[in-house]
Amino acid sequence: MRIVLAERSAVSGRLANLKAFERRLTEYIACLQPATGRWRMILIVVSVCTATGAWNWLIDPETQKVSFFTSLWNHPFFTISCITLIGLFFAGIHKRVVAPSIIAARCRTVLAEYNMSCDDTGKLILKPRPHVQ
Repeated sequence: MRIVLAERSAVSGRLANLKAFERRLTEYIACLQPATGRWRMILIVVSVCTATGAWNWLIDPETQKVSFFTSLWNHPFFTISCITLIGLFFAGIHKRVVAPSIIAARCRTVLAEYNMSCDDTGKLILKPRPHVQ
């Protein structure tokens, strides 16, 4: 009888640990979502500005007649938005817009050793144990 109670206690302890881990993981990923959304909006706005400026720069007939740097000087909107986009990439915006996905992928890698996985929100997925014969 004591063995059965000890096993139940161990199982309930493991279950509590899994639930605490899942709760913390979902909390952390949910905490990243607002910042990720803001960075995505910034990237979209700057990308659209760069594309619009590039279109205006390319359709300008003066662009072909003057030097490269003069044409950039004549189109400050494109030049500033392009420099801003390059600066954002050097600052690591490409990592910030996918941060929750990176966290979830790394957790999946670690959890695979324990026959578990997680979704993009951090909820644990328990996989059946493989049968060893």
